[in-house]
Amino acid sequence: MFKNKSIRFFNELSIKDVPEVGGKNASLGEMYCNLTKHGIKIPNGYATTSTAYREFLEVSGLKKRIQDILKGLDTHNVNDLMKRGAEIRKIIIATEFPKEFSDEIISAYRKLSAESKVKNLDVAVRSSATAEDLPDASFAGQQETYLNVSGEKDLLLAVKKCIASLFTNRAISYRVDKKFDHFSIALSVGVQKMVRSDLGSSGVMFTIDTESGFRNTVLINSIFGLGENIVQGHVNPDEFYVFKPTGAIISKSYSRKDIKMIYDLKGKVPVKNVKIPEADQTKPSLNDKQVLQLAKWGMKIEEHYKKPMDIEFALDGRNNELYIIQARPETVESRKDLQVIERYKIEKKGKIVIKGQSVGNRIGAGQTNRIMNIKEISKFKPGQVLVTDMTDPDWEPIMKIASAIITDKGGRTCHAAIISRELGIPCVVGTKNASNVIKSGKIVTVSCAEGEEGYVYEGRIPYKVETTNIKDLKKPKTKIMLNIGEPDLAFVNSFIPNDGVGLARLEFIINNYIKIHPLALINYNKLKDLELKKKIDELTVGYKDKSQYFIDRLAQGMGIIAAAYYPKDVIFRLSDFKTNEYASLIGGKEYEPIESNPMIGFRGASRYYSPQFLPAFKLELEAIKRVRLGMGLKNLKVMIPFCRTIEEGKKVQEIMAANGLKRGLDGLEIYVMAEIPSNIILAEKFCQIFDGFSIGSNDLTQLTLGIDRDAGGSLKVEGVSNEKNEAVKILITNLIKTAKKFRRKVGICGQGPSDFPDFAEFLVEQGIDSISLNPDTVISTTMAILKREKTLRRSKGFLSLFF
Repeated sequence: MFKNKSIRFFNELSIKDVPEVGGKNASLGEMYCNLTKHGIKIPNGYATTSTAYREFLEVSGLKKRIQDILKGLDTHNVNDLMKRGAEIRKIIIATEFPKEFSDEIISAYRKLSAESKVKNLDVAVRSSATAEDLPDASFAGQQETYLNVSGEKDLLLAVKKCIASLFTNRAISYRVDKKFDHFSIALSVGVQKMVRSDLGSSGVMFTIDTESGFRNTVLINSIFGLGENIVQGHVNPDEFYVFKPTGAIISKSYSRKDIKMIYDLKGKVPVKNVKIPEADQTKPSLNDKQVLQLAKWGMKIEEHYKKPMDIEFALDGRNNELYIIQARPETVESRKDLQVIERYKIEKKGKIVIKGQSVGNRIGAGQTNRIMNIKEISKFKPGQVLVTDMTDPDWEPIMKIASAIITDKGGRTCHAAIISRELGIPCVVGTKNASNVIKSGKIVTVSCAEGEEGYVYEGRIPYKVETTNIKDLKKPKTKIMLNIGEPDLAFVNSFIPNDGVGLARLEFIINNYIKIHPLALINYNKLKDLELKKKIDELTVGYKDKSQYFIDRLAQGMGIIAAAYYPKDVIFRLSDFKTNEYASLIGGKEYEPIESNPMIGFRGASRYYSPQFLPAFKLELEAIKRVRLGMGLKNLKVMIPFCRTIEEGKKVQEIMAANGLKRGLDGLEIYVMAEIPSNIILAEKFCQIFDGFSIGSNDLTQLTLGIDRDAGGSLKVEGVSNEKNEAVKILITNLIKTAKKFRRKVGICGQGPSDFPDFAEFLVEQGIDSISLNPDTVISTTMAILKREKTLRRSKGFLSLFF
């Protein structure tokens, strides 16, 4: 006989009820009671209790039978694990619920149906283990969910299947590894009104960046139809980043979504996958308004729980309303020690076998084992690289012993990505055809340490791991800024001690994210080369106005970088491609002259006001304006490169002002690169029209000494071809003095301080305001600068005794 109430509705629950209804159901109750009043929509439902679960096992005799089956289990013996797990699930399904328990489940279901004025309401039936979703034990889908369950008989079966799923192979294995007693954990089953996302869309939202742990962003992944296809990796989702401080979308990308999961209203199964018409596959699964509403809700939920959250949502296609259907604490990135910086670095690159989306930032190597069916997982050996189509929770016993994982399908929030992140294993997802390209028995290196793209290299490539504790690293008086080009690495590099970004290179974004010459996009309709148009079409899917593709991609790349370091200054250098570099972009040869020495040719400021390039420059300005005004990232500053004369500086600024970027308006600062001797000879005049200087020591050395930076090795001699040459140092000293006289900021963004610590010390001696470094040299150079500043303070103190 059941002694206690076995059902609790959401309005009777709070987060304190985790021991009774598990993490998922307690969280739903907490939100239902506290956050619906803030406009957050949560479908109603109820949960069975852990007490009811335990009484069911005791009354039926199941507990003793399960204990007997589990005696002597070795979880590393996959065949034995599978056999015992199957036997336990079979006996649970075959055992009837006590009448009191089944009556309460059905009574609550009838009440929920009556609320919706439906006889047999369609519901989602979800498992919620009492240790699930706790900060130290993310079970990541260990138990089952059943969607579109309708009718009392099917409901009772689904509840029983959820209870049985506490003893799936992966759940048993997981508990053994986490040292949980199998019966210290109980199962609650949540029964929640279904949202008709099969007619709309659904997805997951994190209030923290899942790759870097950056906390100022909300990451949203969405697809058409029911959300199971995201977790299962069947569909690569659309991806959106919303910046919390300004509440603006800073990045969005739309994937090709070829299938969606819907209700199977006529068939024998509750849900099925159907093909999406090709014309609709690249359409956004959420519009901007919906993305912003979700982000606002996500931030409100995070504020309530006081921790980063992992949230599931659904968009009902009937009423076009959004709903939160689950929320739990994020359990991987939010628990990292931010005082310890760990960097994996490939020491040399090899032949790329395949590439996809990187998960995490680690590197792993080993022998490949291509496994395409769950029945074959017993063949997997510790330390091997798993190659498969996609994973689900049944694969976890072998995922935890893999050195790396490679999948054909999936995005950053699919099952393979979630588990590999938790386990700290490098994982490359969404490769499309790795399982066809990579056979078993090959040695490969899997690198997720090179940005958004993950690479699988042939053979065992040497790499190193650098670990630095920055807890006691002091901050020098000289500002230490970063040189950044890749938006992919902006969030992770933001944890390096810094004072902002001294050089963000637009050409990196154009080359890696846009790939097409801006004039080819502007003149797309006039292009006669059909092969060229085909290449452009492949990259600009969904864009009728090809110029808009350039603006969007550039603005998003800039937005990610500006957001990563907000509210610190981020100085973007306008595009500084040379003619040969612009020509290498898709369509570039049509618009670029051939120069014998592009290093001192048609580049920098002279491009921006030239009639042939001006339309392309206006696209850059539109992207910058969108970041500063549309995204609210006014920490973005602009820097003009290779500005030969005062007249050029004035011309470029006039064009900028005419396009909504006037110096001083909304706090806009405009800097000039000091990389031509004329910039320093006429420094007093440049001070009149610019807010500051950034020394480009590479070009300054080239033009001072008459050395072509692209030249061969004959001129690469110490003391001639680098910044430490006396003539270059005199020019730098003079510029710093002039800048200080006119109260203009002066920094350096050239390669010199990153390559030569003694050159950085020289700059400190001259009183430079900031030094911008490559991220991997920041710690060592900061320590050298601290030491030099200390010496200078002592010498000044000593001299003050005599003067």
